[in-house]
Amino acid sequence: MATAAKSDFWARIGSAIVLFAIAGTALWFGGLAFGLLLLVGGALVLVEWFALVRAMTLGGGAKTALNLLGPILVLGAMAGLWFIRDHLGMTAALWVFGMVWATDIGAYFAGRAFGGARLAPKISPSKTWSGLIGGMVAALIASATIGDRAGIVGVPLWIGLFMGLLAQLGDLAQSWMKRRAGVKDSGKLIPGHGGLFDRVDGVLPVALLLGALAFAGQIAVRAAG
Repeated sequence: MATAAKSDFWARIGSAIVLFAIAGTALWFGGLAFGLLLLVGGALVLVEWFALVRAMTLGGGAKTALNLLGPILVLGAMAGLWFIRDHLGMTAALWVFGMVWATDIGAYFAGRAFGGARLAPKISPSKTWSGLIGGMVAALIASATIGDRAGIVGVPLWIGLFMGLLAQLGDLAQSWMKRRAGVKDSGKLIPGHGGLFDRVDGVLPVALLLGALAFAGQIAVRAAG
């Protein structure tokens, strides 16, 4: 049992390093490399989304709505990330990812450290209110630090609080889908991590909203000098 747990731990670490290297390289180069990452990643997430919907115990109307929502959410997030990377720069795109990553890390450690009341026990029993708050605070810190470095203007950098909440709502929504489908993970693509959708469930709503704000001119970066 202990050997299996240790093996799974190292599988998770190895997969995380590979994913970070691929995403980081594409983000650094931008352009075609980042576009290909978004296209391939988006396609894989949609495959997992549709598979979950097929397995869910829902009526036909609800499944149709989810099958329409999936492409809107995924394509919208892809377009948002592309627009931010292409028009506002690499650090601005890192600002988006950084808030979501910080949310996951802050929620995990706050939940482990403080425990307390369950956030949504029927959907995701491991999530707590302390984790929710910890994730929001961590996203606030990431927003303030990376956003300042990126020169983000147009929105207050405490928007990270709301992005931390939104990312966790995305996580909860995906947990609900998996529960209704009777599965633990959205797929088996990533050893130790499940599917790609499991890794980007919080990124999707955040990238969609921030991308829309950037496209509308509500988010910009300070001019150099």
